[in-house]
Amino acid sequence: MDIAIPVIAGLYGLLIGSFLNVCALRWPVDESVVRPRSRCPGCDRAIAWHDNVPVVSWLWLRGRCRNCGAPISLQYPLVEFATGLMWAALFALNGPSEEAFRGSLFLTILFGISISDARFYIIPDEFSKGGTALGLAMAFLPGGIDWRTSVVGAALGYGVLWLVGVLGTRIIRKMSPGRLEEAGVDQAMGGGDVKMMMMVGAFLGPWGVGLTVFLGSVFALVVTLVRSLLASARPRSGEEVFHRLIPFGVFLAAGSGVSYVWGEAMVRWYLESVVGL
Repeated sequence: MDIAIPVIAGLYGLLIGSFLNVCALRWPVDESVVRPRSRCPGCDRAIAWHDNVPVVSWLWLRGRCRNCGAPISLQYPLVEFATGLMWAALFALNGPSEEAFRGSLFLTILFGISISDARFYIIPDEFSKGGTALGLAMAFLPGGIDWRTSVVGAALGYGVLWLVGVLGTRIIRKMSPGRLEEAGVDQAMGGGDVKMMMMVGAFLGPWGVGLTVFLGSVFALVVTLVRSLLASARPRSGEEVFHRLIPFGVFLAAGSGVSYVWGEAMVRWYLESVVGL
């Protein structure tokens, strides 16, 4: 039974990962995840159920459409496998518990946000607002944070990122007039990031919001510095600037994942070793 539980959870996670691919690719462009059925981008023919088995079908078809031979993105099996592995790991660590299910849902939502933001610079409301509703609802289950902490965390997450966005926009416009307009955006922090942190707060509470913002900022700063060092020339057009923008939701998602898994230990270490409490 100890082995069977994470295996079953992993298989279920593979199915969730398959659906996550659809959500992360369709929601940002306002398409339904129900209709039309999955189709090959090459020949536009519907994909049969036996060619849509997570991971297995991609390997069996060698990454190509059965009908026209067009290549199928490696993203599909990688997302499916990663989601399945994530579900298996959480159920292996927590057993068949409410917290294992709660954590699996939370990390799956973060994964979907990362895919959407990395590809489209958009965090769909279905992930952020829908995730907030899930986080608040699951706070009534045993384990994890209680509903009061969840509500406070959601409010704090929204408020903190909103304030960062407003202040960041003012600072950038004061120091570099026209920079945001050149990049084709109107504010330093996107509304999707703000609503995403509302969802994170609903799952992790106030301490999770603070740690996530800190870690996400550190991750983003490191990547920004590396990209700046690798850049050979200053961009010359607004389009080039846009493609050098940082999808902050990706780094917030990474920070949220670290906060969920190791957050309590990190906060405890900080309070005991640094603050001295």
